[in-house]
Amino acid sequence: MLDWASLRRKQESREIDVVPPEPPLPEPAPHKGRGIAVALGGGAARGWAHIGVLRALDEAGIPIGMIAGTSIGALVGGCYLAGKLDELEEFARSLTKRRIFGLLDINFGGSGLFGGMKLTARMQEHLEGVTFEDLPKPFVCVAAEIRTGHEIWLSSGSLITAMRASYALPGVFEPVTCNGRVLVDGALVNPVPVSACRAHEQPLVMAVNLHYDLFGRAAVIKHSADMPLQTDQKDGQSELVIDKGQRGRDQRLGITGVMVEAFNIIQDRISRARMAGDPPDLALQPKLGNIGLTEFHRAGEAIAIGYETTQARLAELERLLTVLK
Repeated sequence: MLDWASLRRKQESREIDVVPPEPPLPEPAPHKGRGIAVALGGGAARGWAHIGVLRALDEAGIPIGMIAGTSIGALVGGCYLAGKLDELEEFARSLTKRRIFGLLDINFGGSGLFGGMKLTARMQEHLEGVTFEDLPKPFVCVAAEIRTGHEIWLSSGSLITAMRASYALPGVFEPVTCNGRVLVDGALVNPVPVSACRAHEQPLVMAVNLHYDLFGRAAVIKHSADMPLQTDQKDGQSELVIDKGQRGRDQRLGITGVMVEAFNIIQDRISRARMAGDPPDLALQPKLGNIGLTEFHRAGEAIAIGYETTQARLAELERLLTVLK
């Protein structure tokens, strides 16, 4: 006798399509720059604050995925990724007014007041032969091409050459010729390089803006031209005199001072516009307004301010980093 129940079960099994198991999904490739991306802005002597910022991040265990730096931000960021932050901090803290002058090689016949070769020689003591490819994390130095005004992102080749180009303040330091391009300070085009971090597909960007504490530079003031320009005559030469009420004390600016202050105004205006259009996820704004652009001998103060400012924002950083986990 036929087992009708068994026969029907066999027939039903033939009618059911057997679906093969789906292949396992490939594991996502690890993100080379996983962590927080740090955009270190320009600001001359105030840039020593970047050392304190990076120290605080390391102490808190905040992972850094990449660094983009402009001007002195490129110098500090490059030394950090190359493992030479201790040496840079020791150098910065050792600076005095006399020692700073000794490091400047005056070059009247060139395209800058100073050649910058003495500073380069100091960097070569620790970074000779180091390239971007040797660094553990992605790094971008921002410079500007003086002939075209193009923004140049340096991310391969010699680390020293890139850092020199990024801080080559026009009129002060000699421009750096690199592969046929004449490069100068990147703060002319991108003072706080948040955009460089975004272009590297970084999910979380923290910017360090060194000019936030300089109040009044964006103001528009109606003024009268009735009074003659006040100058101070010394040895037959005329020096511009700044109004005592502007900063609380009488200040005189020489040629270098005028160039630096003009550059400071440009940098502040550009950084305001660019950060408004492409804001970072977190902006650190150390209060450095009392430190002059050329007061490199005040490294200890700047480092401490950068460290304290970062510590005050660590809770926000840790909260934002949970998004990446």
